[in-house]
Amino acid sequence: MFGLFVRFTCKDEDSARRFDRLVAETLPLIIDKEPGTLVYVSHFVDGEPLVRAFYELYTDRDAFEAHEEQPHVKRFLEARGEFLASVEVDWLSSQGGKGIPG
Repeated sequence: MFGLFVRFTCKDEDSARRFDRLVAETLPLIIDKEPGTLVYVSHFVDGEPLVRAFYELYTDRDAFEAHEEQPHVKRFLEARGEFLASVEVDWLSSQGGKGIPG
């Protein structure tokens, strides 16, 4: 299993709204077209209106690489920059837990 935790900080409230629209356009395509993507969730962060947190789990590194090559993901990656002040990525290795395979 391969995972990421990504923290996006938007530039301002308008950028946050526009980023949220981009996410709303992208999520259904990830759900429908990526069997190797096990979990892909976008979160709002309490008390931080410009921050969005993504939690992503893939069957393995190859599934993540396949995710990155999807046209909808490439579009998201290209478009997101105009809305963001910063991006922080934590790469995750699973120790196990409830609701995940193995």
